[in-house]
Amino acid sequence: MIVRQKPHRFKIFFTLRGSIIPKIYPQILLIALLSTLITIVQHWIPNSFPYYGTATFTLLGVALSLFLGFRNNASYQRWWEARSLWGQLVYECRSLTRQVLSFIDEEDKAGQNLQKNMIYLTIAFTHAVRHRLRDTEPWQDIERFVDPTHHASMRQAQNLPDYLMRLMGKALGDIRRQGLTSEQVIQNMDERLTSMTIVLAACERIHNTPLPFAYMLLVHRTTYLYCIMLPFGLVASLGWATPLICAVIAYTFFGLDALSEELEEPFGMAANQLPLTALSRTIEINLLEALEEPDLPPAIAPINDYLS
Repeated sequence: MIVRQKPHRFKIFFTLRGSIIPKIYPQILLIALLSTLITIVQHWIPNSFPYYGTATFTLLGVALSLFLGFRNNASYQRWWEARSLWGQLVYECRSLTRQVLSFIDEEDKAGQNLQKNMIYLTIAFTHAVRHRLRDTEPWQDIERFVDPTHHASMRQAQNLPDYLMRLMGKALGDIRRQGLTSEQVIQNMDERLTSMTIVLAACERIHNTPLPFAYMLLVHRTTYLYCIMLPFGLVASLGWATPLICAVIAYTFFGLDALSEELEEPFGMAANQLPLTALSRTIEINLLEALEEPDLPPAIAPINDYLS
């Protein structure tokens, strides 16, 4: 995700980091070259492309704008829901850690070990959710927080976050059987685990259910057809200004199309997608600090205004 102050009003025209231009410049260049070729033909052979009027292109442009706006709103809603879910995960992890440290009897070694085990599994769960949503290798971030006796079965799990949640449930059962806290506190902790499971399921729903492909295909094709036809209808009235006007219109429509496609999958590594690595590292730091661990990992800092 891009994190920086709003650029100066003149700099904003030349900012590429976080812009959609690097993704759509081939389409803009194609439309600009096509418009230039049509303008040259019209200049050397007058009336090659007669004046058709702008009403047709205006109506089609309005319809296309509505379609792109609807798709962009739908994609942003997915992005914002994903961010809200990760905000809830931060809250649930902190709340569970506070309950574990506040209400589990730590007078004996067993209580201390169960406290540490529950918090370590919470950290591992957070990293596992991130890696599952990004389809990346999780073991380097997770194995150090999980008891080695579970490593073999953990690597065979089809759903790693769900496997870790089951380990947390078993740890909570051990706390109950050993009478280290009250039944009411056990119930509250189980509610935190249930909420974390709901966050996982909701994130998986977003990740595994894209916007309908047919709708995306319709908008994508219409955008190309509109931008390709545009110079034929404008060249008779605009002349040499046709390539510039068509390039600006292509930037707007292709940019909205590409941006909505990027926001549709909020868990990736693109510039405008969510900084899951920074969020999971924040949870790790908070929970290790609550355990009074001496060596805390550094927070993820933006690199060239990009927070991963």
